[in-house]
Amino acid sequence: MGAISQIFFVNKHSFTMKRIPFLLIYSRILIGMIIGVIAYFRIEDYSTWIVILMITGLLTDVFDGIIARKLNVSSEKLRIWDSNVDLFFWLITIISIFLLNIPFILENKFWILSILTLEFLAYILSYLKFKKTIATHSILAKTWTLVLLIFLIDLCVNSHSYLPFIFCILLGILSRIEIIAIILSLKKWTTDVPSILVVAKINKGISFKKSKFFNS
Repeated sequence: MGAISQIFFVNKHSFTMKRIPFLLIYSRILIGMIIGVIAYFRIEDYSTWIVILMITGLLTDVFDGIIARKLNVSSEKLRIWDSNVDLFFWLITIISIFLLNIPFILENKFWILSILTLEFLAYILSYLKFKKTIATHSILAKTWTLVLLIFLIDLCVNSHSYLPFIFCILLGILSRIEIIAIILSLKKWTTDVPSILVVAKINKGISFKKSKFFNS
């Protein structure tokens, strides 16, 4: 009985550990909704709370992948959920901060709409070609997420942004264009494509070196 109990405990513990990446992904849905509520009701010290929650959300995004790779549970399902929840989290966060800073948004609406249009186009192309959403997780797109966070913190705290906004726009456009190029170039839907430079190898079935930090 002791041995059976020990095996049961080990299996239960292993099952619980394997669920951690999904729990971290799901947590971003809750964090995003909390940010929306804080912004809508303009809760006291809302800028501070939103910044803390944004950073927390980004950390869950970083660690869900690291833990999944460590536990060897990174799967297609997890990567799709990760991408879709990322889109939900950042859309709510961006909309919330934009609503708190409408004058800045109106002043820069052309550039903001440009990135949103490219993002929408990338998802439409992915669905039309593969009947699946994007899960490329390119290095350039991940870098843009960090720059986006810096810009949003700057805007949230100062109600204006200059250099962080410029870098965010430039890198945002470049990363969206690369994602579109990856989608158009891939022969079949694939997750974790580091850059457009490896698409030819993927199409030919040639293995390539992946980053332990960025790719599963």
